[in-house]
Amino acid sequence: MSIKFKTLARKNPQDLTATPKYYAAVTPNGSVDFETLAEMISEQCTVTDTDCLAVLNVLEKNIVRELKEGRIVRLGKLGNFQVGLSSEGFDTPEEVTSEAVKKTRILFRPAKKMRELLSVLTFQKAS
Repeated sequence: MSIKFKTLARKNPQDLTATPKYYAAVTPNGSVDFETLAEMISEQCTVTDTDCLAVLNVLEKNIVRELKEGRIVRLGKLGNFQVGLSSEGFDTPEEVTSEAVKKTRILFRPAKKMRELLSVLTFQKAS
């Protein structure tokens, strides 16, 4: 199955008077939630969908808990989650305090199998 994409016109943020350029952007094909994932997993093993949903909910809570502690969360062949941040630059180490942190984000680093997926994707322009 191919991933559908659409064409978007985007202006150059450094030169708003320049002619827009056109770029490909993925057209989402729906989404899947925890309940659906739990149901799908239960169809592939002997565990009920309720049990699968319970495990997924606890997994989510534990990932959040561990990220709050500053730990890297390694999910095997899926990948790793980690908190990242951006800060201002200073001339001396003593000037760097918690107030220097300007932005935080969750980083996801896909594992090898997930990265390999990207090399086999096919694309089709949406009509």
